Amino acid sequence: MLGPVETRSVSPVFVGRSNELDTLHDALTSANAGEPRTLLIGGEAGVGKTRLTEEFAAAATRRGAVVAVGGCVEMGADGLPFAPFSTALRALRRELPDAFEAATRGQQEELARLLPELGEHPAPRGTGRHDEEGMARLFELTARLLEHIGAGHTVVLVLEDLHWADASTRHLLTYLFRILRTGRLVVLATYRSDDIHRRHPLRPLLAELDRLRTVCRLELDRFTRPEVCRQIAGILATEPDPAQVDRIFERSDGNAFFVEELAVCAHEGCADDLSDSLRDVLLVRVEALPEAAQRVVRIAAEGGSTVEYRLLAAVARLGEDDLIEALRAAVNANILTAAPTGDGYRFRHALVREAVGDDLLPGERSRLNRRYAEALEDDPSLVAADQRVMRLASYWYHAHDPAKALPAVLEASVTARARHAYSEQLGLLERAMELWDVTPEDVRERLRPADYTEVRPPCGSDPAITPLRYLDLMAEAAVAGRFCGERDRAMKIIKRALRLLDEEHDPLRAAWFWVQRSRLVQAKAQGNGRRELARAQDLVRGLPPSEVHAEVLANVANWSMVHEPGPEAFSAAERAVEYARMVGACEIEMTARLTLGGLMVQAGDVDAGLAEMHEVNRRTVQDGITAVAGRSYVNLPSELESVGRSREAVPLLEKGVAYTRRYGLLDHEAWVWGNLAESLFTLGRWEEAAEAASRSRRVGRSAKPRAFHARIRAELALARGDLAEAAAQLTDGRSCFGTHDCAPQHTLPLVRIAIGVAAGEGRLLDARAELDRALADGFPPGTQRYGWPLLLTAATVEARTAGLPAAGPGRPDALARIRAAAKSLTVNVPVWEAYERWVRAELLRAEGHVRPEDWAGIVAAFETLERPYDLARVRLRLAEALLLAGEDRREGATELLRLAQAVAGHLRARPLADSVALLAQRARLSLAPPAQPCAVPEDPAESLGLTSRERDVLRLVSLGRTNRQIAEELFISPKTASVHVSNILAKLGVSGRGEAAAVAHRLELFPGDTLAAPAAG
Repeated sequence: MLGPVETRSVSPVFVGRSNELDTLHDALTSANAGEPRTLLIGGEAGVGKTRLTEEFAAAATRRGAVVAVGGCVEMGADGLPFAPFSTALRALRRELPDAFEAATRGQQEELARLLPELGEHPAPRGTGRHDEEGMARLFELTARLLEHIGAGHTVVLVLEDLHWADASTRHLLTYLFRILRTGRLVVLATYRSDDIHRRHPLRPLLAELDRLRTVCRLELDRFTRPEVCRQIAGILATEPDPAQVDRIFERSDGNAFFVEELAVCAHEGCADDLSDSLRDVLLVRVEALPEAAQRVVRIAAEGGSTVEYRLLAAVARLGEDDLIEALRAAVNANILTAAPTGDGYRFRHALVREAVGDDLLPGERSRLNRRYAEALEDDPSLVAADQRVMRLASYWYHAHDPAKALPAVLEASVTARARHAYSEQLGLLERAMELWDVTPEDVRERLRPADYTEVRPPCGSDPAITPLRYLDLMAEAAVAGRFCGERDRAMKIIKRALRLLDEEHDPLRAAWFWVQRSRLVQAKAQGNGRRELARAQDLVRGLPPSEVHAEVLANVANWSMVHEPGPEAFSAAERAVEYARMVGACEIEMTARLTLGGLMVQAGDVDAGLAEMHEVNRRTVQDGITAVAGRSYVNLPSELESVGRSREAVPLLEKGVAYTRRYGLLDHEAWVWGNLAESLFTLGRWEEAAEAASRSRRVGRSAKPRAFHARIRAELALARGDLAEAAAQLTDGRSCFGTHDCAPQHTLPLVRIAIGVAAGEGRLLDARAELDRALADGFPPGTQRYGWPLLLTAATVEARTAGLPAAGPGRPDALARIRAAAKSLTVNVPVWEAYERWVRAELLRAEGHVRPEDWAGIVAAFETLERPYDLARVRLRLAEALLLAGEDRREGATELLRLAQAVAGHLRARPLADSVALLAQRARLSLAPPAQPCAVPEDPAESLGLTSRERDVLRLVSLGRTNRQIAEELFISPKTASVHVSNILAKLGVSGRGEAAAVAHRLELFPGDTLAAPAAG
């Protein structure tokens, strides 16, 4: 290696960029205060991006920050997966070993995909979790790692040359820019703006990041003439001749790197002979080198962004003294420079490397790549272990030797998959398919599926002895495309595979591809996927049990549960479980059992179905089947909600949030947040529901979780009287769900909201039209959780508009349609029994028949359920019925209205509050608390729906006891006491313990006790 060498062309004076440097320092100041900052620096090649980041990095270090730099590695057209992050994390580990170890503890295996040295041993082939969220898991862990380190140290993460970034690096960077919210972090990335042509893969990323308010984007301009003058003065260490400054400024147009090159050329007296081509300016000093040095520079240009000294020596085939003299000449001429790691060389500027590379002859380029590949095969230790396989594949491919390139490219695809770099895996598999036909047959015959594929359809042949097939590569590539979000490319591969399979009899393999096509069709919102699954079913029908057969049936069962629950779904789920057990496919069995449990709940076998789902959740969490476990945290609480057990669903959903976040199951986490929002809404915890819905939208990667967020937001807005917001969220929800996949669980709640919005805006005919469209196909079995609320909304609209002239025409038909639809819905649990009675009463109200005994029974039914908003609404209706019945019912009506008013105020449900106030005004009732204690029922706690245990807890709350004191007195846990208090607050419609004590005092629930003074909140 070389010692210190002379460097003349870089100015020691930092010129200009004061505004940009101030912006960077402001970002560092914010980061020091715990607010992470993300910045993008763009500019044409040579404009000074690296010099700016170096200047800032030095200043940040002086201010106590830890700076970690990583650059994207370019090898021909290939980028190393996650290269800048691997380098930067390696630097962080070196600078902060203790903090790094603490931040990675327990996650070393997963993070070793970014930093291989974190793993004690290389992972065996085929190990690890590979699914659509595998990359998301890695991204989440990386974000947590940076936030953990950033909690104790200010970290500046510099990622250079994004224009060369591989797709996985781009995806990770986007994720970090979106997700980082805490920690003392500055993430700074640079890119060449002049390289970003219309089809460059970085272009859509930049457009996306521009929409993020958290990202600051800087574009560096060229230097002005005074700045060029200062730069030349720094390079020459003397004031330059003004005429010379004019010439250099004119030729360089203010590009800092070209200024350096032209200034050195002028100083050495060779500028007058140059042509106008700046490429010639870049090559002129190369051509002035000794022949051996020129040869080494040409070799280095083809080796990659950085070339290790030992690798360069092996390829150059010079004596060590001759090689060192050649390198010294190139470094003294400021063409090469020592790599930051100290074990290799890189071009001082990529523009020089590109100019030298472009000057190579085609045969010369392939010959150099072959020599690089041969040297690396002879001695794999010449390059870092985490780069070896990828670089060898690139060298052999560019050497145009298919027999060597195909195995190397396939080996690289395995490495990419192991690192969750699915975009790179897809590109390498496509390259392997390109090489397939030109590779000698004897080479292909030696390749085995077990060595290079993981998702190959199990079609009866032994992957360890059967030769690799082209269709195996297509299967692997299709799944890689789905995992990395390249759905169009994956779909093209699947279509080609199915065309090839039309020519041969391989039903299991064809069925497997049809299942993949169904998944993609649904993911792309181009259909509901049923047609593709039907083709797969036809192909496996009559065949012996197999893993593919079980997978087809499990997918059919799950699709049917969501879209068309019924006997076919049951049959498919049961057979999928049976077949999966026969062939030992545990994950498919768990998937099918989860579906089967949900179908049992929907069919009325509630306890057995929930028990099955609980068992699947327990088994999959215990056995580490994360994808199915994540789905169980979505489906099980959803079924609990469907049978009115919202309180039971909430803690399970909270566990689901922690589980899905831990394993990076982002879409599963989004669904869990959405289900949590739904259950919290039911329980009257609306502010928490709104926050959970927002988390669902922020976390989810696909459209449907975003639609769930829109639906909950629309329901909240409608219940609070904000029709404009409800309409906007309804439009957003329908847009996200799309028109091709009309699952009842998505469409029916949106129809209910649409009816409410239309009625609220006075568009009764539109509301009826929405109902007619929903009823046209009827309610599929198991959709009572969506059907009853929809019918209730429609019946309530008809009752509310009774007597309006515009509502008369068509009313009898509308009421008849609602009654007929209600007969098709089951009432297998108390909550839907209560809804059925409510719908029936609203229909009678629409026809002018209001009976207090009907509404009293409905109120009694809802008092046993934990649905405070619904309870307040039916109390309003009962109060109205009592007032219509006669003067002797006014006292009871008043108390009901007070209770409804309290809930409406707590929830900020303005339409409900307005209805209560209007009825009280019409009946001349005062809802203010009476001056004297009113007579209360013998046991007023029962009228509030309080259980005996909740009554005991409320007594102690009224005495000012804490949750721990309550727990000690009642011999329960503090957590159970907390749950009881939450239930009591919801049932009383109050927001705090003080208000609950006030209600108990007003109603004289505990006359023998001295109650605590109500506290604020």
